[in-house]
Amino acid sequence: MSHSRQFCPRCGDPVEIERENGERTPLCATCYFDEFELVDAPDRIEVLVCATCGAVRRGNRWVDVGARDYTEVAIDEVTEAISVHVAADEFSWQVDPEQVDENTVRMHCYLSAIVRGEPIEEDVTVPVKISRGTCTRCGRIAGDYYASTVQIRARGRTPTDQETQRALDIVTDYVAEREADGDRDAFITEIDETSDGADVKLSATKLGQGVAERIVRRFGGEMDESATLVTEDEDGNEVYRVTYAVHLPEFTPGDVIDVDDDDGPVLVESVRGNLKGVRVTTGEPYEAAFEDGIAPEATRLGRRADAEETTLVAVEDERAVQVLDPETYVAETIPRPSYLDSDADTIPVLKSRAGLHVLPAAETD
Repeated sequence: MSHSRQFCPRCGDPVEIERENGERTPLCATCYFDEFELVDAPDRIEVLVCATCGAVRRGNRWVDVGARDYTEVAIDEVTEAISVHVAADEFSWQVDPEQVDENTVRMHCYLSAIVRGEPIEEDVTVPVKISRGTCTRCGRIAGDYYASTVQIRARGRTPTDQETQRALDIVTDYVAEREADGDRDAFITEIDETSDGADVKLSATKLGQGVAERIVRRFGGEMDESATLVTEDEDGNEVYRVTYAVHLPEFTPGDVIDVDDDDGPVLVESVRGNLKGVRVTTGEPYEAAFEDGIAPEATRLGRRADAEETTLVAVEDERAVQVLDPETYVAETIPRPSYLDSDADTIPVLKSRAGLHVLPAAETD
């Protein structure tokens, strides 16, 4: 560090200059503070606020500021607009809003800082003019805009009320997550529960795709998509609406199905990916073969919930047991699956057109 003695170019008073990684401007303290401006603030701020959701227009985009009223909006905008001199240390400020009329808030700002070791204060008044409009999101919502549709269906059957509700929960939860992450283009336009499932209209193509993929991951099944040309934008680009058809699996966990082979019925345990379960004749695991796709050709025989408790009469050998038919009370010899508890007094059995079969004691639905 070096020192030199110079004179202030404005008043002529001697000034001692410290040089270290550059030079300080050779003005005396009096002249320096005469020219010093602690803050740079606009003479006036105009704010466009969405009258529906309270979003603020900044440049070419709308921003959710989370303000509870227009005074908070004015404070936020003044905070964004004011810039503080780089030489200021320990800067602090407070604001006193004055509501002039319905659309104008006069912001009285009181600022303080330490500059060159000296405390300095400054008062600034910035009028904020608020005008109201409609943001892009609210305009689209009001106009029932949508870019994609998710159709929730099931192959060979109608989705249960529980399946439909869980699928719709996935829709609302996913859209809420997108909104929470700041995606202003994410919203649900319409939910229509139909006799064969539900149709959901969504604001964006990626939103529909994301929802459909999550439903398939949750329930299994498949998804098809198709696009329809609806218009062209101002640049001449084609605009499409995309339909995502979600087909829930024909069978669900807890179904007992008669597979087209000679190895006995299967209790379905999972339908995510390809169908998986257990043979009710032997207790051996079952998995749909690759050539069968996600599920084999099969007929539903009943549900795990349809099973009835009946008396285990005798264990004949490793492959057969004797039970009472729950309808006729006649002793019947049926296959013995590996999961059967031979010490049990009663066991659950399902009676169907394929005969009597022992089911696992624990609920698998």
